[in-house]
Amino acid sequence: MKWELPQLGYGYDALEPYFDAKTMEIHHSKHHQTYIDKMNAILEKYPDLTETPVELMKKLDSLVMEDADKKAFKNHGGGYINHALFWQMLNPAGERDEKLVAEIIKIFGSMDLFKEKFSQTALGHFGSGWAWLARNEKNELEVYSTSNQDSPLLKNHQPILCLDVWEHAYYLKYQNRRAEFIEAWWQVLKLI
Repeated sequence: MKWELPQLGYGYDALEPYFDAKTMEIHHSKHHQTYIDKMNAILEKYPDLTETPVELMKKLDSLVMEDADKKAFKNHGGGYINHALFWQMLNPAGERDEKLVAEIIKIFGSMDLFKEKFSQTALGHFGSGWAWLARNEKNELEVYSTSNQDSPLLKNHQPILCLDVWEHAYYLKYQNRRAEFIEAWWQVLKLI
């Protein structure tokens, strides 16, 4: 099965002035599409692998696949999965998940403390990668970062929120000002 680029559900300019339309267009239609194309090329070699990329990522170590293809799937399948979640969390309508907010406040003490921890994790990540709020194997919320396109799914964690801190996500508008991009992300995040 060939996987396709997920539709955003909003225009590239819908997150202005926080996320500019040109970055959104390139990030979605070029970067995300490239991850999908390369993931599909890997999966074409293994027609017996019919599960979703999420399910395949969860059991990547046990897949019958050449080591080089496993590594490539980790990168390109991760790029597909991570970006698909990233787009879903952004919404100009600003919907809020009150249950998640209550759980975050219970675990981290307040939304401000959670935002500070998450923002520092994203800002402190060296190089390309992602900041995450994920549910670990004990069903507890954790904040951490991963390099490249690594997914919490590789650790048997359920991703909840993610922030792409690869420079392609923000460089046209924010250049090297990652802190400003992180602050802008909070303005367009729909879940909390």
